[in-house]
Amino acid sequence: MLDAAVLCFWAQGYDATSLKDLVARTGLTASSLYNAFGDKRALYQKALDHYVEAGISDRIRRCEALPPLGAIEAFFDEILVRSLEDRDHKGCMLVNAALDVAPHDAEFRTAVAAVLSRIEAFFLRCIEAGQADGTIARSQAAATLAQHLLGILMGVRVLARVRPERPLLEGIVAPALALLCRGGDGAA
Repeated sequence: MLDAAVLCFWAQGYDATSLKDLVARTGLTASSLYNAFGDKRALYQKALDHYVEAGISDRIRRCEALPPLGAIEAFFDEILVRSLEDRDHKGCMLVNAALDVAPHDAEFRTAVAAVLSRIEAFFLRCIEAGQADGTIARSQAAATLAQHLLGILMGVRVLARVRPERPLLEGIVAPALALLCRGGDGAA
């Protein structure tokens, strides 16, 4: 039922999703939805949390098991695959929430910012570990590189909604990854 609500909000966005849409997708009655979640906003929060846990948090956990540079590469490889296989051009539900809901709702702004901070922290842990073991260049501060990767990620996910073109998306990611590589920028 929560998966169905995720798909409904993800495909249509918060504002465009009606109670009728949610009832049709979940198979629950309106009163059952209200009894279970309180209101549409609360259901959206649960759906977004579920999306983050099943997608983003799971991806971070899987990638953290890899060596630092490999973890970052695997993270972006998966993002590119997801972006290019998204036939409905739904994009990332978290990014959609950042653009559609967060500007008008302080609670969602805080929630979205917290998840983005978790992603940035993942990048930072990988970069610091890679700089410590010599597999990632030290030419830039780890925090700066982590922020750069977060920006690249957001750009890819937004562009993929309107231009899901492999050369474009790979062309955005490749220079960012090259910046991490020892010797890719002339520094060790």
